[in-house]
Amino acid sequence: MKIKSILNVAKWSPPRILVTGFALIILLGGLLLSMPFASSAGVSTPFMDALFTATSATCVTGLVVVDTGSHYSIPGQIIIITLIQVGGLGFMTMSTLFALVLRKRISLKERLILQEAFNQTSMEGIVRLIRRVILYSLSIELAGAVLFSVRWAFDMPLGKAVYFGVWHAVSFFNNAGFDLFGQFGTPFVSLVGYVHDPIVNLVTMLLIILGGLGFIVIADLMDYRKNKRLSLHSKVVLSATGILIGVGAFVIFVFEFTNDATLGSLSWGGKIWASFFQSVSPRTAGANTIDISSMRQATQFFIVILMFIGASPGSTGGGIKTTTFTTLVGAVIAMIRGREDIVMFRYRLGRERIFKALTITMLSLALVIFVTMVLSTTEDKAFIRILFETTSAFGTVGLTTGITPDLSLVGKILISLTMFAGRLGPLTLAYALGPRTEKELYRYPEGKMTIG
Repeated sequence: MKIKSILNVAKWSPPRILVTGFALIILLGGLLLSMPFASSAGVSTPFMDALFTATSATCVTGLVVVDTGSHYSIPGQIIIITLIQVGGLGFMTMSTLFALVLRKRISLKERLILQEAFNQTSMEGIVRLIRRVILYSLSIELAGAVLFSVRWAFDMPLGKAVYFGVWHAVSFFNNAGFDLFGQFGTPFVSLVGYVHDPIVNLVTMLLIILGGLGFIVIADLMDYRKNKRLSLHSKVVLSATGILIGVGAFVIFVFEFTNDATLGSLSWGGKIWASFFQSVSPRTAGANTIDISSMRQATQFFIVILMFIGASPGSTGGGIKTTTFTTLVGAVIAMIRGREDIVMFRYRLGRERIFKALTITMLSLALVIFVTMVLSTTEDKAFIRILFETTSAFGTVGLTTGITPDLSLVGKILISLTMFAGRLGPLTLAYALGPRTEKELYRYPEGKMTIG
């Protein structure tokens, strides 16, 4: 890559601008969080720990090396929740918001970047979509904040309950998984104290699901009354989300039913709430109501699969996405049945969609495998815990078996890079860092080889 082309920002591709923008926000966040005013003790936080937290917040992951509630001061917590909001909606969405408020025109270049950020196939209606994204996000977060505030007003002073309500509504809707409950005496406790609480469970799960569905699906659902129909994308996302949550809850319930360290000691109501919560959370949210490290290895591995699949396109979540997973399943079914096309809801998928799904999956697998292998060398931890941590970082989930605070410097750097790659997507990174592709002038003759 030539230095001249690097300096000429105007000629940068949308993926490169997205990668650079996120990197600069993370760096700024790391610098602010390392300052003495950002910590509750009034001392500087080691820069690598601050940068790790900033990466986790901006990439809406939730993995932390220090407890958020007890380590950071109010200003530090506000910096973190701001990074979560900017990272969840995307910095281009936030800049578009300011442009709309100031009545500035959105340029063609900015529309192209927004198209890339929301994984859209065209620029048509992109600004209208951004307006709706901002409106839906703020409305859902406000509703969640009100419900949380009312519930926690019974446990803490009203002012603190409102602060906690707003803070956690933003965190959970953006699928970040950060929480402040560690300040009450037990670090890294998450929502374990509310495992039986129906309001906290239900509101949190709804925020996570709505954040993970994607803004395109939410807009489609809001228009359903008028249009009386859903797009293929929305049908696939809603079907896949429902099936994954249902199957996930059933598997977790069965595997952990007799485990006294997780579900075994809970009432029937607690078992059901916890099973569904732990099934929803791997959709890239990161909150938990039972101890993840005490789960059986079979359950932990199953959660690894859920985290790898992740949320849906155009959402605040990570992973390979539900549509990618559904496309791969559809390809397998089509091959077994001897059909040439993948058909979903009476629509045929184009070959470029299948190739994209395969590319995303293979690049993601390669990243998770590589990082897991390296961390298995640098960290003295069980393999399943390292695989869990790596997949959690890639899927921007934030669930952990408890090894995050003990990571070495190399481990922190690798997990930070994995979170960054997971938030932007391996394909976007490849487009951003790779050379500009040129159109092929000719095609090679078709060859044949035996497969399988």
